[in-house]
Amino acid sequence: MSCLFCGIVAREIPATIVHETDRTLAFRDLNAQAPTHVLVIPKDHQPDAAALAEADPAYAGEVLAAAAAVARQEGLTGGYRLVLNTGDDAGQTVHHLHVHVLGGRPMGWPPG
Repeated sequence: MSCLFCGIVAREIPATIVHETDRTLAFRDLNAQAPTHVLVIPKDHQPDAAALAEADPAYAGEVLAAAAAVARQEGLTGGYRLVLNTGDDAGQTVHHLHVHVLGGRPMGWPPG
């Protein structure tokens, strides 16, 4: 398996799935950094946000809409943070686009 998240999409790797559409999947992060920490991914492999935005801007919008749906579903009414890391220097460790939905506590700024 060359891509961890493709393995989760294929149901070859277990994950706690919390939301799914035809083209997106959302699951709990195993290394949670907040009380709510969910990853939202496109089911099709795209290495990062820039690649998806160039390939299919509407699909990028679907990923963001799924992140907003997760925030509503998780009850993050006081606010939440969406994080997209693009590239090694930004801390991207899995090179399949993923949006971190973080919430459930005050998030502070700057983030790190």
